[in-house]
Amino acid sequence: MSDRSYEIAETATFQKTIQKNKDLGRIYRRIVDVVYPLLRREPHFGPNIKRLKAEYSDFYRYRIGDYRLFYTIDEQNVIVVVGYLRSRGEAYNR
Repeated sequence: MSDRSYEIAETATFQKTIQKNKDLGRIYRRIVDVVYPLLRREPHFGPNIKRLKAEYSDFYRYRIGDYRLFYTIDEQNVIVVVGYLRSRGEAYNR
């Protein structure tokens, strides 16, 4: 586990997704209350965290029920950059 606490930064794309889809309100509340505190402590490892492979190897995915939260880690500035939230079906069809 890391000795430092990471900041959380949400991209405009992520914020737009949340604002456009009112059904994501409950998921977003869970992200803020449960997921963000975990990512602040340790964004690299956890039961719902997986590092992606190949051309997406800079990204991590956090599983939240039927949704996937995709983020990168800026180690130099100690920031977790939250980029996308997709349903499981949409997540891997890019």
